[in-house]
Amino acid sequence: MIKRTQNIVAESRYALPLMIVYAITVWIVSRQLFPAVPLTSGTLMNGAWVQFACFLLSAYLVVEFNNSNALIRIYSPMVSCSFIALSCAACFLFGSMSGAIVQLCGIAAYICLFRTYQDKTAMGWTFYTFLCVSLASMAKVQILCFVPLLWGMMFFLLTSLSWRTFAASLLGLLTPYWLVLPFAFYQEQSANLVSHFAALAEFQMPYAYTHITLNQLLLFALVVALALTGIIHYWRNSYNDSIRIRQFYSCFIVATFAIIIFLVLQPQHFDMLMRLLIISVAPLIAHFLSLTHTRVTNIAFFVITAVTVLLTILNLWTPSLRF
Repeated sequence: MIKRTQNIVAESRYALPLMIVYAITVWIVSRQLFPAVPLTSGTLMNGAWVQFACFLLSAYLVVEFNNSNALIRIYSPMVSCSFIALSCAACFLFGSMSGAIVQLCGIAAYICLFRTYQDKTAMGWTFYTFLCVSLASMAKVQILCFVPLLWGMMFFLLTSLSWRTFAASLLGLLTPYWLVLPFAFYQEQSANLVSHFAALAEFQMPYAYTHITLNQLLLFALVVALALTGIIHYWRNSYNDSIRIRQFYSCFIVATFAIIIFLVLQPQHFDMLMRLLIISVAPLIAHFLSLTHTRVTNIAFFVITAVTVLLTILNLWTPSLRF
């Protein structure tokens, strides 16, 4: 089998360390960590250090996610590298605290969810899965719209949904709010909690797409193109993977389509949805880049890399470019 440049990079042990250096460089250039010069204590305090810490922890969890589930049947850090590269392409989202929390909780939820595979007694992992979702919903309540999707994955793909795991999921969803509710009543802020959940019923139909920036549109086009590439490739080659991995990738594919539809219908939640979409798309495009060996796919590797880097540069220099 011919090893092309894409395969050498995909199997390299230096790929992930280099991507981490690349990500740190993008964060510094984006001026999220050091928003003003000269550097002072006040300037440093205004930097997005919590968001940066969430990003680093998210990247670490993706590494653990890939390693613990063997998402690619050869050694390859491309799942983590793809996640980092796409997250850096979305550098205009770096400053969002709620988005950083949703991304971190989303990865943690995936890790816990896949631990329930074919185990209808996995109440603990189910509880942690939905606890992560509930914690994310405290930053962006709209993420609760994906709870039925998770139940569907557990029933049809992971075959882990039972009355006991369903009860554990409800308990996981309720726990953070049980802890917050007494404090809200004590502070006489129960109305804020009501308005928090009322946001679930707020839908803009039809949405005024004139509010979408060119940066958002280009990022969306890139991620969707990568998603379709990865999905088509996986559908054609899934027979090479074990049944367990096929079910996991089916979860990624279902989640990808659901998020894209939600994003098209309600793009005002772009920050949250794009971060979730990147989590689901990263394994799909990593599978394509790691396990293909043709001349065409090698060219595609260079094109994908160049477009991603160019989009990152564009978003660094023009963070709010409009039509």
